[in-house]
Amino acid sequence: MQRNILEYLENTAQRLPDKIAFANESMSMTFREVLRVSRNIGSVLLRKGYQREPVVIYMEKHPHMIAAFWGVVYSNCFYVPIDEEMPAFRIALIFQNLKPRAVICDEVTCEQVKEFRDFDGEVLLYSEISEEPADSGKLSAARDRSIDTDPVYIVFTSGSTGIPKGVAACHRSVIDYVENLTEVLQITEDSVLANQTPLYFDACLKELFSSLKCGATTYLTPKSLFMFPVRLVEFLNEYKINTVCWVVSALTMISSMNTFAKAVPKYLHTVAFGSEVFPIRQFRLWKAALPDARFINLYGPTEATGMSCYYEVNRDFEDGEAIPIGRPFKNTEILLLDENNKIPEVGSPGEICIRGTALTLGYYNNPEKTDEVFVQNPLNQSYHELIYRTGDIGRLNEYGELVFISRKDYQIKHMGHRIELGEIEVHVNMTEGIHGACCIYDKEREKITLFYTGDIETKDLVVSLKKTLPRYMIPNHVFKLEELPLTANGKIDRAALKQIAQKPQKPQKTSK
Repeated sequence: MQRNILEYLENTAQRLPDKIAFANESMSMTFREVLRVSRNIGSVLLRKGYQREPVVIYMEKHPHMIAAFWGVVYSNCFYVPIDEEMPAFRIALIFQNLKPRAVICDEVTCEQVKEFRDFDGEVLLYSEISEEPADSGKLSAARDRSIDTDPVYIVFTSGSTGIPKGVAACHRSVIDYVENLTEVLQITEDSVLANQTPLYFDACLKELFSSLKCGATTYLTPKSLFMFPVRLVEFLNEYKINTVCWVVSALTMISSMNTFAKAVPKYLHTVAFGSEVFPIRQFRLWKAALPDARFINLYGPTEATGMSCYYEVNRDFEDGEAIPIGRPFKNTEILLLDENNKIPEVGSPGEICIRGTALTLGYYNNPEKTDEVFVQNPLNQSYHELIYRTGDIGRLNEYGELVFISRKDYQIKHMGHRIELGEIEVHVNMTEGIHGACCIYDKEREKITLFYTGDIETKDLVVSLKKTLPRYMIPNHVFKLEELPLTANGKIDRAALKQIAQKPQKPQKTSK
């Protein structure tokens, strides 16, 4: 039985030693090189006495950063990725939580690390520790001491209080996730993936572990290309990318700009997407451009090691319909619970709750927040069994498929009516000329504000919405933007939109 994620690397390096594992536009690392470097780094950490503790990796997005991940795991420590895109204040909060004794950096980030507040630990330079000799004895002893519930990594998500929360995942949950994901996506050694997200998000695990397990190759896509859709597609074609697992906003950025009239990603045969609802109009553009490709909707939270459900699109959808998030991965169960902790009737909404091996260890150094969402299964009174309450609302459709409705946070009470902001967004995205849309709610002023990008004028959009939405769901204010702000992970940045809404501007008011 596999109990350590490094077995993926070791098996693939033995089978495909000279195959490219990870690459960017200027360099690549084979599986043999990744194995050698990571064993060297692990040996250095063991010789220095680091064990079962967080080791921060603060490097530029690069194949070397990925090799450093596995090096930390070889020492029985757990890696914590951060990078220079993060605001200094956020990094300071993360360090206060972790209190790390060691940081691995590169030549670019080395001097920055020395200026970090609240850190007086050891700074380890990748170029030096990656060339130190491996100690097979120490590495073997460390493996013997490891068990599958030891942490692999900590990734930090946003907290509702503004303080980031560090999600700790163990070997067993990651292995469960990887086995399911690679089966669903049908990853093989012929798969060539393009990573879209920063390496400090768990979303990058889709590409990284697909490569480790199956011998696939992952290219790190330059962030700058996501501002130039034609050049982005040309990048996909240059490296013969055949599989992507991207957030929806990255895909709609391509389709909404009429890119397919100039360039089509001709090698793509698997397009996985998630994190947001894929507007049907934009999805159809992708389907028309790649009629023979598989399209797979993925859903899952960081707290359940990334992805928990999938749906391979196998039928057409009408305007206003949502592509389902489908069915749970093997060894995972989805529970829908109403506000009385009971299972609602089929078709009725409930909070999406997850049980199974894929649940992570909770939030690092934050037992209070952990206990708020990792709770006893209310349907089981016989023994201790944790479930994770996602805060997402879903329902089962007539096919028995799970459909995402909205975040609990996005369900509002407005003019005496309970409204899902996501429902308004669906109607906006159905409108001809819309590229993207997002609604926020100001509870104090009881105002719904809509932000959108597209070719349609604000007044025409409002007229269109009045034909399809009830009066109480018409946004109070509408902003047309050149582009919607995105988080580093590529999701729509609702916090940034709230700040825009608070600035003294003149949005289009909508008379009701």
